[in-house]
Amino acid sequence: MTKHIANILTGCRIFGSILLLFFPAFSLDFYITYLLCGFSDMADGIIARKTNSTSKFGSQLDTIADLIFVVVSLFKLLPAIHIPQWLWIWGGVIAVIKISNLIWGYAAEKQFISLHTIMNKATGLLLFLLPLTISFVELKYTAIVVCSIATFSAIQEGVYVIVDSECK
Repeated sequence: MTKHIANILTGCRIFGSILLLFFPAFSLDFYITYLLCGFSDMADGIIARKTNSTSKFGSQLDTIADLIFVVVSLFKLLPAIHIPQWLWIWGGVIAVIKISNLIWGYAAEKQFISLHTIMNKATGLLLFLLPLTISFVELKYTAIVVCSIATFSAIQEGVYVIVDSECK
């Protein structure tokens, strides 16, 4: 049973993500479920490593759970907030850099490469926290911090992918 705890937790994140669809954005129920999903994302990998139960299936399930959580969160949050044009553009630039990194990595290694750098983890944490700050800090201020870190992270990842592929 211990070996399945991480996957059960990941499955709970999928269930929680779907549950988010039934709560109004920024409601107490939404925030509680959102936080539980986020904590499960942090805990499942730690538990899998501590119990020596990491697996390809668990990794793929985690990726699917992350995707569902992100898509549902965006589906609920984007219509509820005003996003200025400059922020859409900046986000697009970050996306282009990240996609270029994936293409470069695939061309060099014949597989998609996604690095788990400290800066990528920091970006993920800041993106997760962003909806929690909207009610008391204007988006234009928090977005500058998040996008600056995300831009640096994307560029850093690109440098790592390029240098690694050139060293081989």
